[in-house]
Amino acid sequence: MRGYRLSIIRHGSTESAKTGVYAGITDLPLSPEGRAELEKKRSEMVYPKVNKVYSSPLSRCIQSAEIIFPDRELMVVDELREMNFGDFEGLKAEDLLGLESYKDWLKGGMDAAPPNGESIREMILRSYNAIQKILFDMMRENLTHCGVVTHSGIMMNMLSCFGLPKMKPMEFACPPGEGYEIIITTQLWQMGGTFEILGRVPYEAGFEEDYDF
Repeated sequence: MRGYRLSIIRHGSTESAKTGVYAGITDLPLSPEGRAELEKKRSEMVYPKVNKVYSSPLSRCIQSAEIIFPDRELMVVDELREMNFGDFEGLKAEDLLGLESYKDWLKGGMDAAPPNGESIREMILRSYNAIQKILFDMMRENLTHCGVVTHSGIMMNMLSCFGLPKMKPMEFACPPGEGYEIIITTQLWQMGGTFEILGRVPYEAGFEEDYDF
């Protein structure tokens, strides 16, 4: 049965990584350091040869996709955006410690959400819809291997919830510009909403792919 490969990659670094603020749907660009880091990885490692790239609508993902896959068509998928931290957007943890709403959110739970923000359950449902949209597009255009550039929160929860073998979200944490390759078969996805996790990307230098496109 035919499988559809996706290389799911975390975007490069932004200034929020230094300052520690919650920047989910805040549209931050790559930092100069983040851009340089991606350029370095692209020159030293091997990113997959994909047919097309699907990206979060946020600038840091689109810019990362243009660096990692500069010669491929890019399609924005709104459902790939990062978690909405609501009233906590743009603030640091130390700014929020006195708020009961922040304490309640930190207690966790699938339905816990920041004020005017999004719960983990809502984010996971959105990531499921993103995979559906991507898979249908690949089937329609007869594509076999595509790239996805998204956010760490989306990637870790997507892989944990739908990927095999099963692992906790934090076990899928990886540096900016890196991620995981998966393969989706229509039967496995339609019957159980799952896909197989193949390994890490980018590949080590010297790796060669053999594709006909």
